[in-house]
Parts: sequence; C-alpha cells; structure tokens
Amino acid sequence: MTAGYGFAATLTARPGRGDQLVDLLLTGLDEGSPGASEYCLLYLVSRSASDPDVVHVAEGWTSEEDHHRVFAGETAQAIVAQIGPLLAKDSEYTDHVPVRGRSAL
Repeated sequence: MTAGYGFAATLTARPGRGDQLVDLLLTGLDEGSPGASEYCLLYLVSRSASDPDVVHVAEGWTSEEDHHRVFAGETAQAIVAQIGPLLAKDSEYTDHVPVRGRSAL
C-alpha cells in the first residue's frame, strides 16, 4: 500500500505528564485502535531529546478520507478525549502529502 496522506503533530504535556501522554498515544497501536487499522501505514510516537513533556507523533495513511473515517470511530474518539486534559497547550499539526520514503519498523 502507498501512503497518500500523513501528518506530524507536536503535543506538549503538562509538566511531568509526558510519560502518561506517551502511554496513552501508544494505546493507538492496540488491536482495534487507529494505529492498528489496515489504512494506517505509519504510526510513530517520539519524544523530544531535550524535554520529556514534548511528544511528536507521525502518521501515514492510505488516504485523508481513510484517516478521517477511522478517527470518527468510537475507539479513536475515546483516545482523543483523554489527550486534552494532559496537554499544557494546543497541539501543533502539519499535514503532509507523502512523495516517497521508507519505513522499516
């Protein structure tokens, strides 16, 4: 499959809540969760090297429509609802149109 849509997000947790945010985001890889969807080709959670409360998420999807459909589901919405209270500020998002790349995770 080829990724036709992607984005990167930077989330800043409230002080000392970075571990909790990472743990929550990683549930997105659990069976039945968005990152486990056949339409999700990349789901990578990373941390800032200088600030453990800054978390980065990179996602690659077969299409923007597939992403929106999966995230409209109950499981994804439950995860999203839990993220807000952990954040110190609004998340920053950058949409991407993948051209070519490689993932060997």
